[in-house]
Amino acid sequence: MEHLSKEERQARGRLQDVVRQNGTSLAALSRLIGRNAAYLQQFVTRGSPRHLDEPDLRKIAQFLGISTKVIDTRLFDARTANAPTEPERGNWIDVPRYAVGASAGPGALPGEENSYDSFRFSRRWLAEQGLEKAKLSSITVEGDSMEPVLNDGDEILVDLAEQPYRDGIHVVRLGDTLMVKRVASAGGGRFALLSQNLAYPPVSVEAEDIEIIGRVVWKGGRI
Repeated sequence: MEHLSKEERQARGRLQDVVRQNGTSLAALSRLIGRNAAYLQQFVTRGSPRHLDEPDLRKIAQFLGISTKVIDTRLFDARTANAPTEPERGNWIDVPRYAVGASAGPGALPGEENSYDSFRFSRRWLAEQGLEKAKLSSITVEGDSMEPVLNDGDEILVDLAEQPYRDGIHVVRLGDTLMVKRVASAGGGRFALLSQNLAYPPVSVEAEDIEIIGRVVWKGGRI
């Protein structure tokens, strides 16, 4: 698959991973879309075909319960990587969604940090929220330690722009773990990682042991 970009290979890998998680097989999915049993195996391992036909892509995504954008290799085609995109055209800005969760519980290893989708926000709304200069991305909250402020499964907007530190809810990396916590300066070169759920005690860490990824500025989730 040397002719494929890294992102295209990862999209194929995600298909293989989701198939395993669903307890099915590439051969079974191939038959589902009316292809020979080896069709999707060749797509994943050999890069042939280069892209799945739209009807096949939709049927596979619907069966697996995922967005087509998670496995649509056209989105990552190196030949179109420099093509004009719409993120900042007109009155709208596209905020990338990443297939990675920030733990609001005991900690979780981040997944592959590749944008697979986006939320579209109006420039006017962002300006009204004071976010016109923000560098935004969206990830998912995992766990219950930040309830009731942030719930498991909430989507959060994280401002990645460099700015002076101030106490608040941040996404931080501690070792190999990505977390969303209320971060407070504890003095003496230390920070306190605080949970909203009182079942979780505060965690005190040295400043050099954590990386503050960005400040949480908005959330959205199911009612």
